[in-house]
Amino acid sequence: MLRHDGRSSDQMRPLRFVPNFTRHAAGSVLVEFGDTKVICTVCADEGVPSFLRNSNPPQGWLTAEYSMLPAATQTRSRRERPAPSGRSQEIQRLIGRSLRGIIDLKKCPDYTFNIDCDVIQADGGTRTAAITGAYVALKIAIDSLLRSGKIKQNPLTDAVAAVSVGLKNGETLVDLDYIEDSSADLDMNVVMTQSGTFLEIQGTAERAAFSKDQVLSIMDAASEALQPCFDLQHEAADGRTVES
Repeated sequence: MLRHDGRSSDQMRPLRFVPNFTRHAAGSVLVEFGDTKVICTVCADEGVPSFLRNSNPPQGWLTAEYSMLPAATQTRSRRERPAPSGRSQEIQRLIGRSLRGIIDLKKCPDYTFNIDCDVIQADGGTRTAAITGAYVALKIAIDSLLRSGKIKQNPLTDAVAAVSVGLKNGETLVDLDYIEDSSADLDMNVVMTQSGTFLEIQGTAERAAFSKDQVLSIMDAASEALQPCFDLQHEAADGRTVES
């Protein structure tokens, strides 16, 4: 059965990566999952937080921030001042955990990577798009540091991407947009590596409990859907605008 936008159940929305989208960041990309658009930037700053200054062995750090611009949705939202909302804090922690899962920070002990993910247009799946784009921006930044000799070893151990998968009327749907997300019986966000391991699975039953078999089916659907995404990520990290 075709979905409301013409996609099949296992089909992601059109993906697009525009690398080096901003001038001053060490790495940046505009990532689009359909009508969801997120600018991801990485600043590579010398030095580490105080809690790591005497670590043995020395190691760097990676942290993330997430925000949604006021006009990202149909109804203008207020800017999050003086602190991010609980939702934004939860998402930026997810982004940070996901990226720390594929980087060996002992290989870049003198740097803190600050990742900023700013949603400029939202249509569901903003956190999964942010994670997927953040990896591209991070790889661009690290490749630059390697070329300049500021770090000697590549600290990236894998690639990471994420996708939402939902259940509606017993059917598994990949990469939910807002209409589907708001009416799904189950919504799960799956974060995984290119090598096939999972970094995080977030799932919430909206109307009824779900089974172990359904979770396994969702994990399989996410794994299959994300494989082409990894190829696009690597092409984008080489400086080419790419789309599915």
